[in-house]
Parts: sequence; structure tokens; C-alpha cells
Amino acid sequence: MKIALGVTGGIAAYKAAEVLRVLQDRGIRVQVIMTRAAQEFVKPLTFAALSGEKVITGMFSPGEEHEPNLDSAVEHIAVAQSIDALVVAPATADILAHFAQGIATDFLTTLYLATTAPVVVAPAMNVNMWNHPATQANLEILRKRGVKIVEPGAGYLACGMVGQGRLAENDAIVAAVLEVLGASHDLSGETVLITAGPTREKIDPVRYLTNRSSGRMGYALAESAARRGARVLLISGPTSVTPPGAAEVTRVESTQEMRDAVLHLLPQSSILIKTAAVADYRPKSAAGQKIKRRGPMTLELEATPDILKEVWSKKTSQIIVGFAAETENVLENARQKLLAKNLDAIVVNDVSREGIGFDSDRNAVTIITRDDVVEVPETTKWEVAQRVLDQIVKLRQQRKSPVKA
Repeated sequence: MKIALGVTGGIAAYKAAEVLRVLQDRGIRVQVIMTRAAQEFVKPLTFAALSGEKVITGMFSPGEEHEPNLDSAVEHIAVAQSIDALVVAPATADILAHFAQGIATDFLTTLYLATTAPVVVAPAMNVNMWNHPATQANLEILRKRGVKIVEPGAGYLACGMVGQGRLAENDAIVAAVLEVLGASHDLSGETVLITAGPTREKIDPVRYLTNRSSGRMGYALAESAARRGARVLLISGPTSVTPPGAAEVTRVESTQEMRDAVLHLLPQSSILIKTAAVADYRPKSAAGQKIKRRGPMTLELEATPDILKEVWSKKTSQIIVGFAAETENVLENARQKLLAKNLDAIVVNDVSREGIGFDSDRNAVTIITRDDVVEVPETTKWEVAQRVLDQIVKLRQQRKSPVKA
């Protein structure tokens, strides 16, 4: 697949380089078109080096303004016919106005009129410009034409103001692109059961044992699987993260409750992904009243249910993927768990590394199957989720393929 990435003149233009890289990681060819204003913020060489493609900076090649050749004069038509989508990130108020009113004054606006491919725009601008009735009217026109708008985020803006207008996160932009390309429906017909977050084991009415898990990785997988066409059943321990709207959510607190929910929903699933950081131990008996401080005390623990072990004894044809958080002998311990739990794949990360894993939007993992080892260097948890789902799709295809004699 190939897309055209339009980069327009705003301070967020530098972020388009990261959008380009993530799109390439998804196997998409990217040709960049830069407006004249965009070139004041980022040089075309940056995008040429990253994309490996010619960067288009105007209607005519340099030096051809007075004597253009025919190839340059119709290049916008050639590009329009060759792309699977047009993406503009960042999209300024000016480019939105040109698109909405059909005004073609440069290569990008002409390309917009010439292409029949899906169009995605990710606006970025000052909050007052975003809220202006003219901008909102132009956005409404574009929505009615089928243009997909990736809404900007709110926060501190480069101009010093606070409000909506920040370029959307890379994950949201790329997800929108995959959606319009139809590349996100390779899990259609699958029911994905995902566990996420921590579990809590009561010590007394106000205290509990738990693990350091925000639930972000499991929630990223849930959102990504839904975007790729799956029905998603999400079993979540206590977390402050908002679950994706498309997921069917079951909330639990203890490991026993999570075990019961998993075994109840397992027959409905074709894929199980266990990202939850369940507590391995619980107090042998929880106090009925708050324990008062009276000096040193001993807390007797017992093992909680081994959910994956029980799942294996009850599974039918499901693909089972586990997660492992390790601090030493990372790959060796993960391989042992893969075999001991009879998993189809395991995703392991070194939680001793700072800035990734727990309480972070970023992660770096290794995906291990019986036949493959895939390293995913530090990136967003959304992108990690994509790579995990890619491997699951591969495993499913291998199961469906007939065995050759």
C-alpha cells in the first residue's frame, strides 16, 4: 500500500516525521508532499531520507517554473491515481479552508481535488483558530464529504495558550489511516478475550496486595483488536484507564474473580491474551476489621489460582498468548513459561528498565513463539499492540493453512 502524506506549515510539522516512521513500520509506502510553509519548519531532505521516496515540494520541479516539462505538469494526476489514501498531518486552518472550498493553489490542494482515494486530516492550530466558526464550518463540509478528521488534543500549545489544537497522537493518526485503508480488519470474525490491569488481594477492609500495573498495555490491545475487526471481551482489574468503547468490559478485583471471569468467557473466544498482572499470592485469611498498628506482624500467604494452567486444561482451539514481566534472565525465563504453560506465544519485557513498562505509555518487548523470536524496540504501547496482533494473525494463518506432506 502507498499513501501520500501532506505536511503543512505549522510547528507540529516536525511530528510528521514520526507519523511517517510508524506508517512504514506498518508496511506502508509513504510519499511526502510539503507545502511551501512546511519547508520553513522542516527541510525536505529529512522526509526524503526517512521515506526513501521523492519529496514533492511544488507543482513543478526546481528550475522549471518558467519552462515546466509535461511530466511535472501532470504529476499530481499520477500521484492521485497511485495512492491508496491521502493523509495530511498537520493540517492547518488554511489547508482545511482550501480543501473545503475546492481551491487548488499548490500541489497538495490540487492532489486533494484529483484523488478519489480516502482522505484523512489531522488538524493542528491555535485554540482560537480551531474554535472559529469558519474552521468548524469547513470541518463540517469535509466530514459530509467523507473526509476522516482526527481531532486535535487539548493542552499547552506552542503559542503559549491552553486548549484544543495540539496535533493528535501518532497512534490515533495511524489508526485512522489503517481504518480507511481497510488494513485493520484482519481480525474480523475473531473474538478476542483480553485480561488487563492488576488484581487486589485483601489484607483487611482498607489494605490489599497488588502489582504495579496501569492496564495500559491490555487496553491498547483491546482498542487495537477492535479496530482490526474483532469482537473484544475485556476483563479488567482496578485501573483508572478508560476502556475502549467497542469492548465488552467485565470488571473484577481479585485473582479468583479474574479466574472465574476468564473461564466463563473462554468458550466464546478464539484468542486469549493475558496481559493482566495478577497477584501470585494472597493472605491466607483476610481480617474482617482494620488491623491496628501494634508493632511487627507476620502475614501468612497462600498461592492464588494459576489461571493459565487452568485455561490450558479447558481450551479448545484458542490461540493463547501470555505476558511476562521479568527483571533478570528475561528470555530464558520467558521461554520456560512458554513451555510450562503450553502457550502459543509469550510477550516478555524487562521491567527493570526505567521509562517503559509499568506506569508508562511506552514499552519494549520480545514476542516469542514456538518458531520465532520478534524484537520490538522501545515504542508506544499502541504500536506494541499492533506487533503482538500481527504475530497472532500469523499464528492463526499457520493453523488454517493445510499441512503439506
